[in-house]
Amino acid sequence: MTGTAPQVTTTSPPPQMETHRLEVAHVDRDIYTVDVRGHRFRVDQPLEAGGSDLAPTPTELFAASLATCVAFYAGRFLHRHGLDQTGLRVLTEFTMAADRPARVASVRVTVVPPPGLPEERRAALLAVASHCTVHNTLHRPPDIDIALAS
Repeated sequence: MTGTAPQVTTTSPPPQMETHRLEVAHVDRDIYTVDVRGHRFRVDQPLEAGGSDLAPTPTELFAASLATCVAFYAGRFLHRHGLDQTGLRVLTEFTMAADRPARVASVRVTVVPPPGLPEERRAALLAVASHCTVHNTLHRPPDIDIALAS
């Protein structure tokens, strides 16, 4: 349309996102330590892959991250509704892809609700648990930049 004044739109800047940091350092052979928020844990590889099998693999931690996130959300749901969390478990299985690149091909997460959870709460528990941060991240992958320090 001619003769119309340009419209000015103002947008507020995006909210400042909090940056989370962790550090991974080589220990020996295939063993690495991970330091995050004052916590330290190790990763390793199984004996058959040349490791010492002194800790979980990074891929196992990946699956564990999803499983514990689901468990956390399920537990918070139960707590918020005054329901007992005792007996809540999350069982997880994953398979590796047979082709390249090396990756996890599938993950199955099964929420085992606490005994006695009312039937009318089961679907809601599953719905809430399936919206955990790790699950959401897998469905909407982040931008990943791997760089070499100078």
